Order: sequence, then structure tokens, then C-alpha cells
Amino acid sequence: MLRIRDATLAFGHRTVWSELTLAVEPGEFVAVLGANGSGKTSLLRVILGQQELSSGSVTFDGKPVSRGNRRIGYIPQQRLADDGMPVRARDLIAFGLDGHRWGVPLPSRRRRHRIDTILADVGASEYGAVPVSILSGGEQQRLRVGQALAADPELLLCDEPLLSLDLDRQRAVIELIDRQRHRSIGVLFVTHDVNPILGIVDRVLYFAGGGFCLGTPDEVFRSEVLSELCGSSIEVIRSHGRIVLLGGPDPSPGDPDGTHSHHVHPPQPRGGPL
Repeated sequence: MLRIRDATLAFGHRTVWSELTLAVEPGEFVAVLGANGSGKTSLLRVILGQQELSSGSVTFDGKPVSRGNRRIGYIPQQRLADDGMPVRARDLIAFGLDGHRWGVPLPSRRRRHRIDTILADVGASEYGAVPVSILSGGEQQRLRVGQALAADPELLLCDEPLLSLDLDRQRAVIELIDRQRHRSIGVLFVTHDVNPILGIVDRVLYFAGGGFCLGTPDEVFRSEVLSELCGSSIEVIRSHGRIVLLGGPDPSPGDPDGTHSHHVHPPQPRGGPL
């Protein structure tokens, strides 16, 4: 589905990450973690065709990525709608269906049915006719999930979709996204905290210090692996099904001259390489 090969992203003299190779298969859930500035959102922008790589390649279904690919859905970071915004919930879903077309779409029974179905899928039927601006953050985020799914994407990119949500609303959004995997949709999920999604993650891509680590949660969240990646002592503690990291990487993205870059391979599991 998605293939990233020997990819390097740099801005001027600063290397964000380099030599990244990643393949995302249908139905796979990959969590993308790292500190602010480590290149998580930049990775999504590359896949969306909004940011060019410095070197390497990224393809979707065997073709170079480009802007406006309807087969790639995108859930942006949580942003509350402006007060007084007249757009209704069902209009937001409609943008996901028609946003690539010029002009006002003609009404049709099929289109209305599709919008109603998406609203039901994301648990938003009861407020479909309500202005988005008066909905709660969790309700608005449900709609953004629906908007991203409106075009039946094959890959779903999620940029911190749990920010500012309470635990119940986080759980609801996670369940919505996880259900898409049963339709063989691949998911890249950017987050600061892996714990809310730990039970459904297949692999973790962890950015730090200009490098990265890629593997299963058990392979990545190990003290020796993260300490090597971050260049400082990291203690990984598991408690009651949660992961806690003590210590942390240098907040800068690399060496003072911005050229530092490396990647870490976790110990290989039995049965072959990562």
C-alpha cells in the first residue's frame, strides 16, 4: 500500500530524519511517536504530497504520492470551529465527498444516503443538522473522522486526533478508527502518548534526535533501545498495562549544527528481521 524507501527529510542544514524505510500494509496500524519537532507531522505532509523529500522515495499503490489523492484520508489536529460558523455537521461530511469538485453539488438521493450512513457510522446522526460551532470537541472530532472516511480511503493519516479529548471521547475516537482496519484500511497514527492505543498498535515508529526506531511495541519500548536512540538514559516502566518513560531525549532535533542523524534497529524477533 504505502512504501517509503531510504527517505531523508532536511530543512537547510538540519536533518529531521534520514534513511527511513517503511511499508504499511492494508489493515495495519502504525503509531508514530516522538517529541515536538521530531518530524511526525512532516512525515504525514510527505505522504500527502505537501512536502518533498530531500532524498529517497515514497509511493502509494506503486505510484509516487501527489496532492489531493482521494484514496488517502487525513484527520488533522483537533481545532475547534469558530463561534457562529454556519456549517452543519452533515455539511462537514459532504465536504469530504465533494471537496475535490468545483461548484455546488447537485442534491441526490444516493449522496444524502451516503452522508446519513457516515453520520451513523461515527455516531453523529443525532446532531447531523446542528451547526458545527456549537458541538463539543469530541463531537467535532467524530465528524473529522467521518469527513476523512467519506471518500472510502485505503490509507488513513491521523495527526494527534486525541488532543484535548477526555478519556471517554478518546476511547470513542479510537474505536471509530480501529473499526476501519476491518475494511483493510491502513492507519498511520501520530500521537504523543501510545497508551490509549497500545492494545491495537501493530508497530511503532519512534522519532528522536534526528533518528528513528521501528518495530512492535515490545521491541521499541525497551530501556536499552530508547536510550540508544535518544542518546540519554531512558527507563521504560510497564505498570498495569501502561508504559511510562522516565528521562527523555535532548529536546533539540540533532547536534548543534543540525546534521546528526541515525537510526536504531531493535533486537530482531524470532522468525526473521523487522
